[in-house]
Amino acid sequence: MRCLRVELLHAYVALPALLLSAGCGPQATPTYFVPPTMAAESSPPPPSTADASSPTPQASPVPTLAPPSPTPPCTDGLTYLQDLTIPDGSIVVPGELIDKRWQISNSGTCNWDERYKLTHIGGDAMGAATSLPLYPARAGAEVTISIMFTAPQAAGTYESQWQAVNPDGVPFGSAFYMQVVVSP
Repeated sequence: MRCLRVELLHAYVALPALLLSAGCGPQATPTYFVPPTMAAESSPPPPSTADASSPTPQASPVPTLAPPSPTPPCTDGLTYLQDLTIPDGSIVVPGELIDKRWQISNSGTCNWDERYKLTHIGGDAMGAATSLPLYPARAGAEVTISIMFTAPQAAGTYESQWQAVNPDGVPFGSAFYMQVVVSP
């Protein structure tokens, strides 16, 4: 019996000679590359469980990393810079609305957020709430604080003193104030 493959190859003369030499019988399994190995005398002997004199392998100590140092807490600071409106000693009429503004600096390292407050600490509140939100500011920023007051009805010199308070209720920074003279 003729091999079908050979018959096909005869029909196509233009095929490479390599195909013609392939043959029709079972093909041998190809031999793959096997890397060289170390000589038997240089390889270490397998461990013996019967030999009690051989040392037991010990695990190496794992180095432990020191915990990261905690971030130091920020510090609160407020520095009064200047009066922007209503200089001290300004004369106002009884019942007048007073829009007092101060320029201050967040001189601490904490950023002020909605938890920071201004608290009335002395003098006459002149109609203002005794606790107000402190204007949010990043550390190092300069901001304007504004409080609306109402001049008292009675003539005289009035002062209203204010202090910043952190989220824990601790006062910090420079206190600042407004002073007016009520005159009919």
